[in-house]
Formats: sequence, C-alpha cells, structure tokens
Amino acid sequence: MSKKKLTRRKFLAAAAGAYASIQIVPRHVLGGTGFTPPSEKLNIAGIGVGGMGFNDLKEMATENIVALCDVDWKNADKAFKEFPHATRYKDYRVMLDKQKDIDAVMIATPDHTHAIITMAAIRHGKHVYTEKPLTLTVYESRKVTEAARKAGVVTQMGNMGHSFESARQVCEWIWDGAIGDVYEVHAFTPHPVTSTGIPRPTDTPPMPEGLDWDIWLGPAPYRPYHPLYHPGQWRIWWDFSTGTLGDMGPHIFDHVKWALKLGAPESVEATYSHFVPPGELTWDPPKNIESFPQAVLAHYQFPAREGFPPLKLTWYDGGLRPPRPVELEAGRKMGDQFGGALYVGTKGKILTGSHGARGARIIPESKMQEYRRPPETLPRCPKGHHQEWISACKGQGTTGSNFDFAGPLTETALLGNISLRTDEKLYWDSENFRFTNSEKANEFLHYPYRKGWEL
Repeated sequence: MSKKKLTRRKFLAAAAGAYASIQIVPRHVLGGTGFTPPSEKLNIAGIGVGGMGFNDLKEMATENIVALCDVDWKNADKAFKEFPHATRYKDYRVMLDKQKDIDAVMIATPDHTHAIITMAAIRHGKHVYTEKPLTLTVYESRKVTEAARKAGVVTQMGNMGHSFESARQVCEWIWDGAIGDVYEVHAFTPHPVTSTGIPRPTDTPPMPEGLDWDIWLGPAPYRPYHPLYHPGQWRIWWDFSTGTLGDMGPHIFDHVKWALKLGAPESVEATYSHFVPPGELTWDPPKNIESFPQAVLAHYQFPAREGFPPLKLTWYDGGLRPPRPVELEAGRKMGDQFGGALYVGTKGKILTGSHGARGARIIPESKMQEYRRPPETLPRCPKGHHQEWISACKGQGTTGSNFDFAGPLTETALLGNISLRTDEKLYWDSENFRFTNSEKANEFLHYPYRKGWEL
C-alpha cells in the first residue's frame, strides 16, 4: 500500500493486523510487559476541558493528549498544567482545520454545543467521545447518530456506568428470568442539587478576561454574559441544558434500556413543580420558560418487544421518588446518593443504584441469597469506559454506549422534556419523527440556530 493511502488513522484501526507487525516495534523490546510505545498511542484532543472534560482526559492520559480547546483559558488552566505539551485553542473549528495529527476527540462542553462540535469532529473523520447527554435536542441526537454511523468512526457517550459490572449483571439476571416479566420500572434521582426555577438575570456584570462568549453561546439565542450561565449554573437554563432528565436520565435509563431491550416510547407525559418567587403566594404562578423546575415526574409507555411485555417507566427527580417497596428491609437505602431504579416483575423486584445499576440486588435480601446466578453472557469491561473507547479506536473491540445505543437513549430523556414544556401527554411516532397529537410539541424537536452556526 502506498504511503499516501496508509493514513495514520487507518494504521491505528489496523493495529492488530499485518501492518501493525511491520510498523510497530514489539512492546517487550521497548519497555517490557504493559509498556505502550508512542507509535501505538492515539492522538487525542479535548474540547471543553475545565470541568468534567478534565476528568475524562485524565482517564485518557495513557494516550497522547495533543490539543486542548476551551473558550475560557482561566477555567481550563488545570488541564493546561496537566498536559503542558498540548497545543491550546479557543475555537474548535480552528483546531480541527489546523491540527492534522488528531485521531480522536473528547467533547465535554455544555449540552447546547455537544451536537455541533460532535458533528464537526465526525466530518473531519475523528473518533468521538461525547459527554452525556449526547445532544440538546431530539433532532440533533438523530442526526449525529446517523452521521456517525455513515462515517464509520468509533463513538462513545460519557455515561460511564454502561461499562460497570453491575449493569451487565442486571441484564443477565433479567434475561435469566430472575424476577419474571418486568412490566414496570421506577427511575429516580434527588437532583437537581442547584438552584432552579429562577428567572433570567437582568444585570450585565463585566465579562471575565479571556472568555470568548460568542463561541460559548454557539448556536443558542444571544444573551449577554452572566456568571449564572458560565462558569456557574448553566445546567438550569433551557437554552443551554437538558435539565435533570438529560443529566441523570442517560445514567439511570441506561441499564433499563439495555436490560429490557427498549426501543422508542410510544407516549410520554411529564409534570413539574411550580416555582413561586420568594415572598409571593399564589396557587397559579406563571410558568417559567427560562429555567428548569425544581422537580419533575414523567411517565413513559413502551410497547411490547420480543420476549418482553409492555412497560411503564416512571421518572422522578428533585427529591420525588416511588413508594418504598415492602420487600426492602428497614435500614436499607433506596438507591444511592444519585438515585436508582426499581424493576418490578411478575416474580419479584430488583433495586439498583444510579450509574450502571450500582449495588443492584434482588429484594428482599433473602431472595438474593437464594438466587442461583446465571453464567456471564455479556463481555466485561475491566479497563473502564474510556479505555474501551480507546481500544475500539485502535481496532480492538467495540464500544457499548456507541451512538447507535446512546442516541436513542438520549432521545428518550429529551422526549420527556418536550412533554414538560408543552404540558401535554404526547404520542411519539419515532419512525416518522413526529408527535402525532401536537404540532406545538413538534416545534420543540429542534430550534433555529443563531446565524453563523449550523449542524
């Protein structure tokens, strides 16, 4: 094969094949068992590296971190210090156009810019790790998923619990018939833990030095800078966030979707707590259209699937949760600090924690002890979520939360948000990408981007 045709990315994808044997010096020659020579490492770029992105990059530090991109260099300083040799950028578009040695991209910006950055990386032929939720809108999720599939790049969403041992166990138990046919699931979280239900600020404090506010806003409607948006509580604003459903739903719905082989819901109905400003008392406050409510309750209905009956899935956040099951012994918690899920079957119940079904147990404990666990049928992920993606980028295995899984998972959470915004029970036709009973709801599937920005 000519040098022109054998690109670095093609080489990495074929690392386990014949070309690898020619171009890579064996590990035992260079550094012994476990040593990874530079020629086998991915060149990874991070976009959005001041918060969760910094943690993601540390999990990827086995590779070459060659570029760091953030609109706020002050906020990104810890990443700059951790990876001093990486080239720094503020604009991801400049980085992707200019730096040709990038193989893969980690994206951990606020929700509203996930889709446009992910799509740009895919168009440049990069493998992509995007933090959850995958996108801000249902339309974005569908388009990004389709683009990744067509491009053939390796993808992973940052719902790291998908790689946990406990998530696999719950799947295997349910497929083994441990609690019979599961017809109901309750998913809950104490989030949000920040202020919610607040109106848009009207003051205009000075912008921090070095912040590129235009790029931070990206496709969102223009509004002046305020510290309540960045570096503060961007998660509470509709323009920038998917709220608690989008934040925690991809964690807690993840193992539910996997274990019960869920497709798209056929209906969703969400309701919310009212926000009453301090000092006011009214039974009918005006609906706040700027920020998320303090608590949400959402009901999803899924049709029967092969081997599974119809399912009712109920979501609770903001401190709401289902009734404590009688099978749960006194003194035992419902879930963990981030919430959990309660599977209800014809022969029993399983109670889990939040991320990756942590701490999953059949209840009561006596039934757990009596249960003869089935053989492992799902491959395990001993190196973790990030390393699974890195290995797949090198042609070694696949990713579990690739966009073909993560895209529909994100859509499920976001459909609940649309019901929340319209205050309607909605009937969803996934194949034709529309709600059958509400044109108002269809308008919330996407929104007009600010001029100069596109998907």
